[in-house]
Amino acid sequence: MATPVMLPRQGQSVESCIIGKWNKKPGDTVKVGDILFSYETDKATFEEEAKVDGTLLVVFFEEGDDVPVLTNVAVIGEPGEDYSQYVPGDMDDEDSEPPEEDAEATNKEIVTSVISPSSQTNLSSEPRGISPRAKSTAERLRVDPSLATGTGPKDRIIERDIIRLKQEMGSESGVTQQQFDKNAVTDQMTETASQSAEAEYVDEELTNIRKVIAKAMHQSLSSMAQLTHNTSFDATSILEYRKQLKAISEKMDIPNITINDIIIFAVSRILPKHKYLNAHFLDNKMRFFKHVHMGIAVDTPRGLLVPTLFNADTKSLKQIAAESKELIKSAQEGSINPDLLTGGTFTITNLGVLGIESFTPVINPPQTGILGVNCIVERVRTQNGQIAVYPSMGLSLTYDHRALDGAPASRFLMDLKNALENFPVLLAGD
Repeated sequence: MATPVMLPRQGQSVESCIIGKWNKKPGDTVKVGDILFSYETDKATFEEEAKVDGTLLVVFFEEGDDVPVLTNVAVIGEPGEDYSQYVPGDMDDEDSEPPEEDAEATNKEIVTSVISPSSQTNLSSEPRGISPRAKSTAERLRVDPSLATGTGPKDRIIERDIIRLKQEMGSESGVTQQQFDKNAVTDQMTETASQSAEAEYVDEELTNIRKVIAKAMHQSLSSMAQLTHNTSFDATSILEYRKQLKAISEKMDIPNITINDIIIFAVSRILPKHKYLNAHFLDNKMRFFKHVHMGIAVDTPRGLLVPTLFNADTKSLKQIAAESKELIKSAQEGSINPDLLTGGTFTITNLGVLGIESFTPVINPPQTGILGVNCIVERVRTQNGQIAVYPSMGLSLTYDHRALDGAPASRFLMDLKNALENFPVLLAGD
C-alpha cells in the first residue's frame, strides 16, 4: 500500500520549511528508520525518517524548495503502485514524471534552440578555451582559432598558438620572431596572473540561517537608536561561590553551574525592577512583561541562535543551569524546536570565554536591551591604603534609546553589579 511522506510541522510558529538534502532517490529501497531527507526552518535543521518499509516511488520537491508544512513530499510503496491520490496541490503525474515521448520532444527542442546554424558557426570559429588576447589576434590575422593547438594551461589557446597557426599556413603574418617571443611571454604572464587571481577566492552561497541573521542584524541597527554602556564588577564573590559548588557538586547532585548560569540568575532577579528593559518596543507602544523570558545567544555551526529560557525569574539557579544547558545543546545540534527560538524579553550574550574585554552587542528586536558578558581580567585598586589585585569582569549593556534613557539603563547596571558582587546575599533573598 502506497504511503505518503509528509513534511512535519516543527513548532506552531513554522509555516514552511526548505528541503535540504535527499538521502534517497526514487527507486531506492527504504526501511523503517532510514533517513529520507533533511529540511530546515530559518533557525534549525531536522531529518525525516522512513515510517514504513518499501520503495521510494516518487519525490515531489527538489533540494532547496520552500515547502508548506504538512505537505506530501514523497511516496513510499511497491514498484508500479498508483500514488496519484497523494500528489500535492496543483501538481500531477505529468509534472513529477513526464511521459517519455514528451521528454524526448523537449530534449529535441532544447538541442535545436541551442545549436542553431549561427551558433554552430560560432562554436567552430570561437572555441571555449581561448584567451581574449588570442581571440583578438585571430581576428586581426584573419585565422580560424578552432584550427590552432592550445599550449596554454589546460590546453587553452593563447596568442602564440594563433601566431604559430598563421605562420604554418604559409602566410605573412607581419610578426617578427622577436615580437613573437615577446608576445608569447606577455601572454603567458597574463594567463598566469588570471589563474592566480581566480585561485585566490571561492564563492559560497549564503545559508538560509545566515540570510536570516543578516536581515535581522541590519534591521536592528537601521531601525533602532542603540547605545552601549560599559561597566565592570569585582568577580571575587561569584568565583568563590562557584569554587565551593564544584567541591560539593557530586556529593549533593548539583549540576555544573557556570559563570553564565550565575549571571542569568542574577539578571533574571534584577530585571523585573527595571521594566523598560524587560519589554518590547512596538512602534507606538511598549509591551511590559510580568516574567523574564531570557534569550541566551548561542554560537552554533550554522550561525547565531538565541533560544529562550522562559520564566527564568521563577527558576532556581539549579534549574537555570540544567535547562540552559539543554537549550544550548539542542541549538548547537540543530534539533531545537523553533518555538523555543521566539518569545524572549531580554538577551544575554557571553564572549568572555573568547577573551573579549568589551564589545557592542546588537539588540534582538523588538526587545529593548541585550547584555554582553566579557572576560575576567586582573585589575589593581587601593584597599585600606594598600594596593590589591582583584578579578574584574566587564558588562556591556546595549539598550534602545527610544524606549529608555541613559540614567535608567545605568541604574540597571549598578543594581546588577551590586548583586553579582554580593551573590550569596542575592541567593539568600530569593
